[in-house]
Order: sequence, then C-alpha cells, then structure tokens
Amino acid sequence: MHTKGSSCALLADAARRSADYLEGLDRQPIFPRDADIERLRAALGGGLPRDSAPDAEILQFLDEYGSPATVASAGGRYFGFVTGGALPASVAAHFLATAWDQNAFSFTSSPAAALFDETAIRWLRELFGLPADSAGSFVVGASAANFAGLAAARHAVLARAGWNVEEQGLRGAPEVTVMIGAEAHATINKLVPLLGIGRAHLVRVPVDGQGRMRADRLPAIRGPTILVIQAGNVNSGAFDPAQELVPQAHAGGAWVHVDGAFGLWAAASERRRHLMNGFAGADSWATDAHKWLNVPYDCGISFVRDADALRAAMSISADYLPLGQHRDAIDITIDGSRRARSFDVWAALRSLGRRGLAEMIDRNCDQAAWLAEELSAAGVEVLNEVGLNQVVVAFGSDEQTLRVILELQEARTCWCGGTRWHGRQAMRISVSSWATTQVDMTITRNAILAAAGASHA
Repeated sequence: MHTKGSSCALLADAARRSADYLEGLDRQPIFPRDADIERLRAALGGGLPRDSAPDAEILQFLDEYGSPATVASAGGRYFGFVTGGALPASVAAHFLATAWDQNAFSFTSSPAAALFDETAIRWLRELFGLPADSAGSFVVGASAANFAGLAAARHAVLARAGWNVEEQGLRGAPEVTVMIGAEAHATINKLVPLLGIGRAHLVRVPVDGQGRMRADRLPAIRGPTILVIQAGNVNSGAFDPAQELVPQAHAGGAWVHVDGAFGLWAAASERRRHLMNGFAGADSWATDAHKWLNVPYDCGISFVRDADALRAAMSISADYLPLGQHRDAIDITIDGSRRARSFDVWAALRSLGRRGLAEMIDRNCDQAAWLAEELSAAGVEVLNEVGLNQVVVAFGSDEQTLRVILELQEARTCWCGGTRWHGRQAMRISVSSWATTQVDMTITRNAILAAAGASHA
C-alpha cells in the first residue's frame, strides 16, 4: 500500500539516483555498451507480471538496468541531432512540476501553469524580438510548433480567398501553394500532407552553397501561398535572407512562416543577433526549448502574429469546458490535456537571465568555430561556413567518411552523427549543450582525429 511516508522516501531515492547519474556522466560511455543494451533487453523480457512489485524495487530496476543503457546526451560530449542537455534548474523544476501533476490546458485546470505560461511566453517574445501581441504556446516540439504556424497560415490565406477551411474543409477549396527552400527540414514534408495540402503543392526554391534560400529565385506568388523560411539550416546553420524574402512574400499576399528550431536562439546573442535580421517581420515562428535553451524533453514553442488565425485553426468548444476570461492553452494548441512545460522554461530563463543565455549561445558557437579550425588545420575538410553551432566535415570519399563516423561512435568517447549534404556523405557536429567545456572540445578533437587515423590503418 502506498503511504505519504513511502512516497516521500521513494522520491528522495529517485533524486539521489538522478544526482548520482549526472555526477557520473563523464565516466560513462557516450553511447551504451552492447552488453548493457542486451542486459536491459533480457531483463525486460516476458509478459506483464500478475502481481504488483514494491515501488522501491521498481526504481532500483530502472536505475540498475536502465541507466547503463542510456545515451549520455545530458553530458558535454554529445554532438548529435542539435541536442542540448538540461540545465540543473530546469531539471529540478521538471521534478517538482511532475509532482504537482498539473494539467495545463486552461487557467481553470491550473492557474499556476497558466501564469507561468504567460510569463515565459512574454519573456521569449521579448528575447526573440517578436510582436508583443503575437500568440505564443508550448507544444511537444518544433514539429508541432511548425504545424501550429502552418495551420494558422492555411486558415489565413484561404480566408483571404473567401474560404473557411475549418468549416468547409479542403474539398473544392482554392489551391494552397507552400514554398520552401531546397534544403528545408524534412519536418515540412511531413506536415504538408497532414494539413491536407499535399506535397504536389510544394515549390522548392533554389538555395546557395550553404543552404540559404535565394531571394532572386523566389517564384511569383499567385493565389493562397505560404512561404517557409529557415533560421538555421539543419546542416550548415545558415539563415535564409529574411530581409529580402519577407517583403517579397508579403507584397504577393503570402504568409511567411519561420522554421527556427534552433537558430531562433541566435537572437539572444549580441554577436549573432544580426543573423535574425528581418525574421521578426514574418507571420509565425517555431522553435524548440529542448534544443538550445537546454530544458528537458519535450518542449517546442509556437508564435503566431495573428492570434485570431491561430485560434480559428486550433480552438475547441464543449459543454464541459469552462469558458473564461483568461488565456487558455487549449484554444491555441492541438493538445487537450497537456504537460506544463512552462515551469521548465521559466526556470531555465530565470537561472540564466538574458546575459547567461547569451553567454551560453556564444560559448557553443565559439566552441564550434574552434573545433572547425582545429580539424581544418589537421587536414580535415570543413564543408560549411561555421557561423553558428554547426560543423559539417568530410574525410575524403563517402566510404572513408562513413568509416570515421563508425570508428568514432564505437569508441564512445563522444558522439557525432552522419548526414548527406550537397550529394556527399559528411559528419555533422552540433554544439548545443550548457555542459560542454573546453576540455570536452579538446577530447572531442582528439577523438575525431584518432578515428580518422584508425580508419586509415
């Protein structure tokens, strides 16, 4: 039987085990050993047990079998998938918020969640330089944030054409064109069919050598159109020229949506803020807090200039849902019941402050630039202009590059992933964690060069 005493002891044990795990990250292989993975697989075999198990025993199992099989992405030498760690304050807030167990769909369901939502969104709008009256919401990730922006865009461009898509659907509707860069993130390809628009209505705009959309190649805009631009190419980190693209698109009546999953955070840095020039003039924006703000998963953020367009696309009504005078998240997100993500975000922002966040962004960018210079000096081919936190490198032929990536990953000292860029196999290194130190960078440089040397042996 559960009691308050046993619950408190269990939570204290969980906190101790969590602290021990984080304290030992530097001694843990970045990717788990095969033996630890198979040990966990074997331990999880079998059907659902008939009888209950003591909570303390369950927690012990999770730690003893689960911890060794985890990826050390919370540490300082994980450079895959633009993955941040989780700041201590955000982890602690996450623990407390989980104990609170708030359903953050409305003010009535949780006044605390609603007020932290409003505050964190207000701070983020200020940080990104977005319109003060734009609607902001926390969602599961950048995919959901992009979906929200594109759903609002679909509503708006069709409404201008005299069509109510929420009531009439898309059968018989004017065709909607979605323009994207030739190197747009694959998320957009996933979302367009979900919005009922279809990939056949995607127009791919040519890009330059760094993946930036070419404004001089933007097609003429005719009819309902959505232009999706990038703040941070997923490989190179490059930014589309928003100062040219946004006015062109608006002159043709298009809605401009910004996919800024990690690049939007450049606005926090005085040294990199120029990369965001022109982006505040767009109509909607999407980003991730679990990337460069370094909060626990899952936490995306959506902003839409026209709050009414977002509500039209997302709002819900039912007899059992109270209608109040407060901002209710259920009216501006696809979610009903939802995790209170703003507690984590508020804690991270309050822990860092504007200055601390800028320092973290700048430090990661400087670390990426340092690594690129070190690798280049050692004869490694750096394929991108390292203006942010992304480094893309190759080691000769595609086969040789794949061998180096495999050698590096099997060494488990650090973790970098592979990608294809401009028809070539490459290694992508994303420096996004608060926990990454110069010592980590030196170890990573040495590990990459050792892998390159070993692959030639």
